[in-house]
Amino acid sequence: MVGNSINCPYCKKKIDLTDAFVQPIEEKIRKNLEKDIRKELAEEASVDLNDMREQLKEKDAKLKEARDQEASLRKQWRELEDRSKNLDLEMNRKLDKERQKINEEATRRINAEHQLKDKEKEKMIGDLTHQIEDLKMKAQLGSQQLQGEILEIEIERLLKDTFPQDEIEPVQKGTAGADVIHRVLLKSGLCCGSIIWESKRTKNWNNVWISKLKDDQRDAKAEIAIIVTTALPDGITNIGFINGVVISDFQSFVPVAILLRTQLIEVARATQVGVGRNEKMEMLYNYLIGTEFKQKVEGVVEAFATMKKELDQEKRAIQNLWAKREKQLQRGMTSMIGMYGGIHGIAGASMPEIKLLEIKELPSGDENKDQNDG
Repeated sequence: MVGNSINCPYCKKKIDLTDAFVQPIEEKIRKNLEKDIRKELAEEASVDLNDMREQLKEKDAKLKEARDQEASLRKQWRELEDRSKNLDLEMNRKLDKERQKINEEATRRINAEHQLKDKEKEKMIGDLTHQIEDLKMKAQLGSQQLQGEILEIEIERLLKDTFPQDEIEPVQKGTAGADVIHRVLLKSGLCCGSIIWESKRTKNWNNVWISKLKDDQRDAKAEIAIIVTTALPDGITNIGFINGVVISDFQSFVPVAILLRTQLIEVARATQVGVGRNEKMEMLYNYLIGTEFKQKVEGVVEAFATMKKELDQEKRAIQNLWAKREKQLQRGMTSMIGMYGGIHGIAGASMPEIKLLEIKELPSGDENKDQNDG
């Protein structure tokens, strides 16, 4: 380069002044710049590093604070959970205590109410018991009267069935006299005499009946007086004779009536042929108290008793058969009801209803008691 180069005095070589002078300067400047840049960069890096360290410290502090806060929150949460659990436990304890108080109070009130109701029920039962006893007494009296009337009606019916040509007349209620007047008639219409019948359906014999019936016999001018009774006097079985009155149980009175009626007819026929009435009455009396009459009646009674015994045996056999069949039916029905209930419990409302197997409302215990007492 002209003007920018010189010749070396030693080697005569051309030296480029730019390279010779500029390069060291540039090198120096470059080094200075590099130094300055490095220093600046170092300073900046130091600042950045310090800043990052500060940020890191801040982050660590914040992280520590966050962890501390988390630990505190966890602690508070655990404390809250414990308090909640303790609170639930305490609340449950208080609720249980309140429930117990409420139950005790309710139980006390219910017991008090039940005591009052029990007293009312006891009083009601007592009143009903007295009423029932009164009704029983009235019913017993009415039943005894009704039983006596039934016995009287049955005697009248059997006499009419056995002796259709005779006159069998009941004595009207409230009228003095025996229960039934039996007039023995022949086919011609001739009256051979009369028998008065008195029925007694009681548990104990009373001797007063004899004197009363003898008075009724005299008033009715009857030849024979008979008491048909369910309670015979001591010493008499089936039939007997006391102070001119014939005593008979219900099973024996028809054969007794047959024999006495026959005797009355015989006396009447004998009277028609001229024999005295007094003699015939004496014959009748002797016949009634004699062995022949007793044997005839006993024979007829034995025949009736045998027939009744056989009939009772047949009835018992039939009743046993009925009872056996009834138990079999009951077992079958019980099994059917059990099976129906089991299926109904499984199927529910979808199962068709069987009216006969449905349980109806049962009567209360008091109603059953009243019905049993009635």
